Amino acid sequence: MASVPSLASSVNQRVAAALVSALPEAGAADPLLRRSDRADFQANGILALAKKAKANPRELATTVVEGLDKGGVIEDIEVSGPGFLNITIADRAIVETLAARATDDRLGVPVNENAGTTVIDYAQPNVAKEMHVGHLRSAVIGAAMVEILEFTGEKVVRRHHIGDWGTQFGMLIQYLLEHPHELDHKAAPASATEDTAASGAEAMSNLNRLYKASRALFDSDEEFKTRARARVVDLQAGDEQTLALWQRFVDESKIYFYSVFDKLDMDIQDPDIVGESGYNDMLVETCRLLEESGVAVRSNGALCVFFDEYKGPDGQPTPLIVQKSDGGFGYAATDLSAIRDRVNNLKANSLVYVVDARQSLHFKMVFETARRAGWLNEDTHAYQLAFGTVLGADGKPFKTREGETVRLVDLLDEAIDRAAAVVREKAQDLTEEEIIERAAQVGIGAVKYADLSTSASRDYKFDLDQMVSLTGDTSVYLQYAYARIQSILRKSGDAKPAAHAELALTPSERALGLHLDAFGELVAEAAAEYAPHKLAAYLYQLASLYTTFYAECPVLKADTPEQVENRLFLCDLTARTLTKGMSLLGIRTPERL
Repeated sequence: MASVPSLASSVNQRVAAALVSALPEAGAADPLLRRSDRADFQANGILALAKKAKANPRELATTVVEGLDKGGVIEDIEVSGPGFLNITIADRAIVETLAARATDDRLGVPVNENAGTTVIDYAQPNVAKEMHVGHLRSAVIGAAMVEILEFTGEKVVRRHHIGDWGTQFGMLIQYLLEHPHELDHKAAPASATEDTAASGAEAMSNLNRLYKASRALFDSDEEFKTRARARVVDLQAGDEQTLALWQRFVDESKIYFYSVFDKLDMDIQDPDIVGESGYNDMLVETCRLLEESGVAVRSNGALCVFFDEYKGPDGQPTPLIVQKSDGGFGYAATDLSAIRDRVNNLKANSLVYVVDARQSLHFKMVFETARRAGWLNEDTHAYQLAFGTVLGADGKPFKTREGETVRLVDLLDEAIDRAAAVVREKAQDLTEEEIIERAAQVGIGAVKYADLSTSASRDYKFDLDQMVSLTGDTSVYLQYAYARIQSILRKSGDAKPAAHAELALTPSERALGLHLDAFGELVAEAAAEYAPHKLAAYLYQLASLYTTFYAECPVLKADTPEQVENRLFLCDLTARTLTKGMSLLGIRTPERL
């Protein structure tokens, strides 16, 4: 079914039509409609239009009001100040619009008719290395954008560009060749969830032990160092035995990756993991195309792309090195080959890279190189969804007390433990098994929401006490609002949610209703701007408005049966909007807490 136009959209169209009627020579004009604390909406566009037409803005505003078709949507409109329009929506229009929205499974979120194919590059851990707090933001932000874009009609291709290639594998492979049982698993598989975590922990333990042992030998034994370096040559040459051992490292690392992503409640599929090695066969051709087209040139034996706008400390242009003077390929060659693959083979219109802001210069140069080569153009664009750093309470990059990078698994486990204490304290009719299940949903939700409620480009402080708080801008506050509504609906007996447009609304009912009506346009905006934090902010305001409504408007003890049904209707639509919005952010909403 077609999406229901919002009240804001309807009012905007009516005011725009009245503007054209009042001043036809000015052509189409934007009323600049926005929410207001003086009325439901305020239109500010008349001032600029009057200035352009050399007309009196207040007189023009009065003419617009006189010619406006209220159409049962607008209850009242008044001219304010130098020519602002303060607009109040009719109670009936609010309820009727929400009733239409309630019949739509999409809750009014439009499907983008111009949708194309977007490749999102996110969640990019490194093979044979432990995931740390720095891997959190790419995974959480990327997963949310996948959900938001897919829901608005985009075809999304997920790509996890894992670090699975490089000279360090010579050392690891050579050590494994000489100690063949180092990656063997000792324990027999147990049952599902515990097995995933246990297998992941054992895989990482094996990899950590092997890495430390091989590094110690590499640093102390010159003969081993020579053999390890020779093994790098074998790997790059495609030696069968060497590749088979390399694949063991990749497979063992995936066991670990999947255990971490499972704890994060994220679905990562094997076909979507295309690491650095996936583009090896394209590197030579990428370099050839860049050199033949003149986009890249040889400089001291290296293949480089130069940019006038990017200069180093010495004032000289900073080049993008595609191929080193020794013939080795840098990250740029891999990233440019990935762009070719994603545009030519995956037919992408948009490439979104959820990558640390500290890599911004690299990606600016890569994207500009791809544009010069013709791989990116007006129809195909690339965008770095750059994210800031996770900080500790001291405002510095988050570390352990010993100064080590925080292991992601430890951080998630602690969040779940803190959440368990909160859930256990509030739990009234939950079994111990349910408390454990809710603790994971609340704890992981708290970590995700803290990340997503901050604009991606900003740094944020990782404060678990605040994250699992029942008050303030937290996912726990939203989850409890949802659970409270479910409790009311369970206790409603024979009364069912039903819209009653004939009823007058209280101020808190109006505020809640108008905010519910904005959900569709907000999700579309979050998708268009790659801005999941805007959805998080909307949901927090929704929960806050519901809390005010709950405090001021008795639901089950309302004055009339019709009012009970209408308030149950507002409760039900709020719950549906909360759970849909939270699911787009990758956060669960338990029915009971």
